[in-house]
Amino acid sequence: MRVPLSWLLDYAALAEPVDPDEVGRRLTAIGLEVEAIERVGQDISGVLVARVLEIEELTGARKPIRYCRVTTGGPEAERQVICGAVNFAVGDLVPLALPGAVLPGGFEISARQAYGRVSDGMICSAAELAVWDDHTGIMVLPPDAPLGADFAAYAGLRDVVFEVNVTPDKGHALSIRGMARELATAFGVDYMDPADQGLPVGVDDISAQVYQASIADPDACDRFVLREVRGIDPDRPTPLPIRVRLARADVRSVSLAVDVTNYLMLELGQPLHAFDRGELSGPIVVRRARPGEQLETLDHVVRQLDPDDILITDSSGPISLAGTMGGLATEVSDTSTDLVIEAAHFNAPNVARMSRRHRLFSEASARFERGVDYEIPQRASAKAAAMLAELGGGTVVPGCSVASAPVDQVQIVIPADHPDRVAGMSYGTPTVIRRLREVGCKVSQDGDLLAVLPPSWRPDLTDPNDLAEEVIRLEGYEQIGIRMPRAVAGRGRTATQRLRIAIGRALAGAGFVEVPSSPFGSAADFDRLQLTASDPRRLAVTLANPVRDEEPLLRTTLLPGLFRVVGRNSGRGFADLALFEIGSVFRTRPGQSAGIGGLDGPGGSGGDGGSSGNGGSSGNGGPDGQAGHNGTDRHSGTDRHSGTDRHSGTDRHSGTAGAGGSRIAPILAVDRAPTPDELALLDAALPDQPQLIAVVLTGERDPAGWWGAGRPVSCYDAIEAAHTVLRASRLRYAVRAGQRQPWHPGRCAVFELEPAAGEDGQPGTAEPVLVGYAGELHPRVIAAFGLAPRTCAMELDLSAIERAAAGLAPAPAPVISGYPVATQDVALVVEQAVPAAEVEAALAAGAATADAGVRLEDIRLFDVYTGEQAGPGRKSLAYTLRFRAQDRTLKTDEVTAARDAAVAEAARLTGAALRG
Repeated sequence: MRVPLSWLLDYAALAEPVDPDEVGRRLTAIGLEVEAIERVGQDISGVLVARVLEIEELTGARKPIRYCRVTTGGPEAERQVICGAVNFAVGDLVPLALPGAVLPGGFEISARQAYGRVSDGMICSAAELAVWDDHTGIMVLPPDAPLGADFAAYAGLRDVVFEVNVTPDKGHALSIRGMARELATAFGVDYMDPADQGLPVGVDDISAQVYQASIADPDACDRFVLREVRGIDPDRPTPLPIRVRLARADVRSVSLAVDVTNYLMLELGQPLHAFDRGELSGPIVVRRARPGEQLETLDHVVRQLDPDDILITDSSGPISLAGTMGGLATEVSDTSTDLVIEAAHFNAPNVARMSRRHRLFSEASARFERGVDYEIPQRASAKAAAMLAELGGGTVVPGCSVASAPVDQVQIVIPADHPDRVAGMSYGTPTVIRRLREVGCKVSQDGDLLAVLPPSWRPDLTDPNDLAEEVIRLEGYEQIGIRMPRAVAGRGRTATQRLRIAIGRALAGAGFVEVPSSPFGSAADFDRLQLTASDPRRLAVTLANPVRDEEPLLRTTLLPGLFRVVGRNSGRGFADLALFEIGSVFRTRPGQSAGIGGLDGPGGSGGDGGSSGNGGSSGNGGPDGQAGHNGTDRHSGTDRHSGTDRHSGTDRHSGTAGAGGSRIAPILAVDRAPTPDELALLDAALPDQPQLIAVVLTGERDPAGWWGAGRPVSCYDAIEAAHTVLRASRLRYAVRAGQRQPWHPGRCAVFELEPAAGEDGQPGTAEPVLVGYAGELHPRVIAAFGLAPRTCAMELDLSAIERAAAGLAPAPAPVISGYPVATQDVALVVEQAVPAAEVEAALAAGAATADAGVRLEDIRLFDVYTGEQAGPGRKSLAYTLRFRAQDRTLKTDEVTAARDAAVAEAARLTGAALRG
């Protein structure tokens, strides 16, 4: 909001001289952030009020040119001035910039010759004086303007304008009335309420002579006031001081009637509207819209009305969107002489919904949706009627027409030391009472308790903490001491947090960069992933109010979001990427329907051995697979309202089931901890949110350079990323070839956690836990997402990994031997179908049966051969085995024995033969 300082000083008695910078600092200190301070009109000098004595029309020019004789008073004050405007006449008063005068922007005026004449100054327009943006002609001043006076002082051009960011909870500050009150409090000076100034006699009188009104829906409107002004001269201009203040507040001047209502809205915070009485028919009624009704608003848009819309109507139908914008049919025109002034108090949430529904945001709606003073409509309308009658030459019809509904006044009882406990410092009861009364509250004390009645202009004060905030901000946030909190000894990261950090560091060390992607998606993502119709990953949770209509679903997999990040980076020239993300996915629970497509079945990313398989993370969500929806399929075309309660008759606070078995999450109280039953209701209404980890690789894994060509990514890089994650978890796992969309069927690896060993050291009886897949993406998936060829990806169920890792003992410190390593290479020939991981596991198992002092430290596959020497349908796998002892240097026969034991076990388990 733009606020002129001169306007504030009319009601806040600050001592002269006033320092604008100090005003801005104090307003910011009490919570009204001043974003900019603009000194306007300060650079204007040498502009006087002059009278036009004579006009000579010059010929021979391509446009009208006048040579004018003007005076600023006295015979020697006459000057000759060239002017191109034609909207003034002899005898008019105009602003004249004399030679040497300075206009906004440092533009200096001097005498100059043109059209064969000498111009000794310049007659100014409003735009040239930076008053408002009007280049159509010269400013013609009122006849009573003082001749020869300094025009900047006369018009009030020299001012300071504050750009104030008013937070949504402080609607009272969207007015000079509220801002001046805050300013007076900040400086500790007297405040004069503009709502009590300039009121005519008989403000509260009710009259049957005034246009009658009624309220059909008290929930929509609790105050509605009408007044009449008759016989206004529509040609009367708005006084210059009012136009200047409107311009400083960034409000365009339209006509006297509109300018007066806008002026008082800015001053009092009460939106007003003027109707042309000649266009009204029948009594005015405030009601909800009816099916099929429409209204053409002042912006010439015909709007289809919603049953939730609040309307002002007469016998012809809707004539205004209440609290938002008037209708075109009853607009005050250039010929309107009889006006009906309306002031009301409408339901704030309703106005906010209506404004957003119609995408119609006005100064009035901005105030109503934040809450306005419900006791001011009679006074505001009385001031408007009096100003219009005085300035427009009309007559006020005595009295007013009032329709009202009871308003329950909020009483808040708080301990006197409540602000002290909130701020962590002592204010004292007298200070608390004084500050609350400065806000406008009525305060009575009963022992250690305070009974507080907030004023009608502060609907945001509903809670003890609201009152504590008022005391704290008025006393000054800077008074609250700063103290570093002391960490509780013996607490640190949890085991789960440490595991995630370790996994993230391991991937970062392998060259991956962590990125966040959007948690939203669409059903088209599932088609691009080539998921089958029965794939449980299609059972996505549908949002009732999505951020973007194109992405109404919560993700069930991290991959589409990562693909979009890759595409965005590739489009900006970054083709070689290795990205990873750790994040939640959202899954409907088993036996509950999802939000789209009518697909039923267990949740999770199961499918062919997916994460919801044995031991995996089962998918989970609200009973209908939707977050906070009413059970109706968003895509079915069903009317969400259908004339009934939008929550299908359920109490939003109770958490009970809605239509179709859906469950609505309860809105919990904030003054206490939730009960176990409330937590259970929340849990039942929410989807499961397991954590996944995914990587995507594209381009070159090893860059090209002077050393040679680079190495493009392959499925083995994605598989190695999965190895990196699982090695960091210290879990035993197995790898095998697999098949699952969106991976290439021949270049996909499946990762399973092996069951924990029994007490006797033998394998447990539980089934392996499938945790994810890695490999190269299917070519159709790559094409659908616009990725580079051979893009690879990995996705693991991190929640399943964390659950399994929770049972592990703390990792022991590594034992570092001071003795040398012994290396042995073996080449084994196996069938093509035998995975290299199985051969590796068999070699490790065999080496473990050797002498207890010989430890297999590392095993690495360094060559794969499939040529003629390996034989048809067979391949040769070459491994490097690294042995070491902790207490001695290994002898050759010990190393050979360990190698032979490893080869023998590989031969027994996989049919491997030592290559000759």
